[in-house]
Amino acid sequence: MSTNDGYYIPEPSKWPIIASLTLFVTVFGAVNTIHGTSFGMPILMIGLISVLAMMYGWFSTVVAESPSYNGQVDVSFRMGMMWFILSEVMFFAAFFGALFYARVLVMPWLGGAGNNAMTHEVLWPTFEAVWPILTNPDNTAFVAPKEAMGAWGLPAINTLLLLTSSVTLTIAHHALRKGERAKLNLWMIVTLALGVAFLVLQVVEYMHAYDDAMGLTLASGIYGSTFFMLTGFHGFHVTIGGIMIAVMLVRCLKGHFTADNHFAFEAAAWYWHFVDVVWLGLFIFVYIL
Repeated sequence: MSTNDGYYIPEPSKWPIIASLTLFVTVFGAVNTIHGTSFGMPILMIGLISVLAMMYGWFSTVVAESPSYNGQVDVSFRMGMMWFILSEVMFFAAFFGALFYARVLVMPWLGGAGNNAMTHEVLWPTFEAVWPILTNPDNTAFVAPKEAMGAWGLPAINTLLLLTSSVTLTIAHHALRKGERAKLNLWMIVTLALGVAFLVLQVVEYMHAYDDAMGLTLASGIYGSTFFMLTGFHGFHVTIGGIMIAVMLVRCLKGHFTADNHFAFEAAAWYWHFVDVVWLGLFIFVYIL
């Protein structure tokens, strides 16, 4: 460790180059797995395990160095986390934009709205501009789902779980600021349990969607692809957030944080609240409307 004009400067680290290599191996394995090569899956597994090991090692180094950080480093961390969340906002905005484009622009166009009657007759004369597409018009390749995913079953329960988890996480944060360690640990456990319950119910929902009685799959036209891309990537982000909450729980149990020094906890909380807000958008625009 060295300092320059009061600003903390860590020693040169091996972790950035290790991160680059492990991510390359992971992507290389994923691409070959998609293309069906025999060595794709083993390389993908090696890459994923390497990424987890890299994250553990790098984050452990940051945790060990954190007592030496000053206020300027804290500001840098906060700015970095804000930019990261903004990039995630843009990520989901792209998928919400695809859903908007398909439903609001493409559907009426294919249905012959406005001056597109001839286009409708030439391209898809049997198409009806109704969302979601639950029929299989003549001369189409995709298999349409038999029904749309309802909003007031498992999705509504999952909405309640995530909203409640934001409340419990906020209670835990206030407990940390007040130095109430037992209350902090309790509500962190509850938050993690709610997140796990959400993921379990989403798996159940996917199993129901892929059942023959419903037939909603990733290949079920634009409705199936947008549904699984949005909900699937959100579930992946909930998994990441759950890992972050679990790590924060372990650190809370070890007494790592104080009332005035706990940005890692705040960063995980920011991310979790962001995931909750995204789910509200999903629940409204994917399930209800």
